[in-house]
Amino acid sequence: MKAAENTIRTALVQMDIKWEDIEANLKKLDLWLQKIPAEIELVILPEMFSTGFTMDIETLPKPAGLKSFEWLKDKAIKLNKILVGSILTEKEGKYYNRMYWMRPDGTFEYYDKRHLFHMGGEHKIMTAGKERKIINHKGIKFMLQICYDLRFPVWSKNRYDKKADEYDYDVLIYIANWPESRKEAYLNLLKARAIENQSSVIWVNRVGKDGKNIIHSGDSQYIDPKGKIIEKAKAGMEEIIYIDIENKTVKNLRENFKVGLDWDDFNIKI
Repeated sequence: MKAAENTIRTALVQMDIKWEDIEANLKKLDLWLQKIPAEIELVILPEMFSTGFTMDIETLPKPAGLKSFEWLKDKAIKLNKILVGSILTEKEGKYYNRMYWMRPDGTFEYYDKRHLFHMGGEHKIMTAGKERKIINHKGIKFMLQICYDLRFPVWSKNRYDKKADEYDYDVLIYIANWPESRKEAYLNLLKARAIENQSSVIWVNRVGKDGKNIIHSGDSQYIDPKGKIIEKAKAGMEEIIYIDIENKTVKNLRENFKVGLDWDDFNIKI
């Protein structure tokens, strides 16, 4: 069945990332992406999909991230799909946890992770981003976020323009390498972000044990603006789940229960 014009057919890739082995991870994804149906328009990969959440930049090919970036661009063009995922990226002597929105024509936008994970030493290596990134595709507005950003609701807070009757975004995308030991945090925070922002939420997390013996259960999922889970991957298993992103539920909720009228106005100091 053909998707409606304002529906974006999407694949969420929950994978076990081999620690710091770019070649192995890209080969795995080569095989997986070949099997994704042609009608899928958007493919979302986990945080740092080609290396795992490593801060050991000396072990990676230089410049860091170039091989993975070129692969992402090549795949988006060949598969005629939008690919989303983050790469440990080196630019002008600085390092970023950079989330790309790579289009089928090779053009792209990116978001640099704002909240760096001090307990994992990310702040010692990476440079924090300074800008929110919202992308409009087929009339649906997506806000890009990475892992630890989930704990900071002010950064992701939606806004409502009363005069224009417009919201900043409709869908929050979180990609992650978030451990199973703290899964209760993300399972609750994801629903909170959906409800407080009257937005759908997408969560794509890795599975398996990383190079520091930390276990990840994934729990990749799609949540509606009322906090209801629409689709969810099997915990601890590599899996691709498919969802249809549409704005009907979001729009209906906002029209019938417009809490945006009472949202606080604020500015974020960078």
